Amino acid sequence: MLISANELTALLKRVFEGMGYTPGHYEDAAALVSWLQLHREDGLGELERALDLVADRDRQANELVAEGPATLIAECHGRSALNCLPILLELACVQALEQGSIRVEIQHCHNRKFILKLLADCARQGLWAQARWENGHDPVRRHVARIEAGAAYPTYREYRLPDHLPQANRQSLTLDLGTVAHPQPELEVGAAREERCVTPADFTLARQQALENGTEISPALWQRLNQLAEAVLVESSERSRSCAGGR
Repeated sequence: MLISANELTALLKRVFEGMGYTPGHYEDAAALVSWLQLHREDGLGELERALDLVADRDRQANELVAEGPATLIAECHGRSALNCLPILLELACVQALEQGSIRVEIQHCHNRKFILKLLADCARQGLWAQARWENGHDPVRRHVARIEAGAAYPTYREYRLPDHLPQANRQSLTLDLGTVAHPQPELEVGAAREERCVTPADFTLARQQALENGTEISPALWQRLNQLAEAVLVESSERSRSCAGGR
């Protein structure tokens, strides 16, 4: 079935609010999912695979485990990017704007593809940004996304790594941010083979088509998300909120 961008965003906000996300956080999470979906990067599929991680009130909170002059290391304890990346990117942007550049190492974070929308947010603040992570088994794929300061969209590439090549730390992500006065680091892919490249023009076209024609969602997922969103329809109380799931 097809739904409009407005229907998608409204539903996602109710879903995350129903899960116990607080104001500000549920809008951020909804925006990350809808951005991927409206740019033909399967945001709803990413969300469906992440649902067990999103309502993760039993997981330990994010924490900064090291902070240097131009480096941050964050431990996400297996949380989804939907509820840990926005606040980490906000902190990284502030420090990059103040000191010129910064590298952020994010550990044990799932659904890292949601970083794509946040890179565009960094570019609007006058920063270039580069994210890379590895995912999958047999074969392992390396994902790299880069955006120039002021640009609307990143360039997103997927590489296939040679078999038996040691994999980076699982569920980690490396992010570099900087102002135009600081050069963006060169991308080193080694023996990796490029399998896919999504250009800014591809993202632009995908969004235009989604806004004009709607976006596809399976009836089963539509029903499941609406069931999750029903939690915001009950009379608001401490008890109803605590029973709705949470972060």
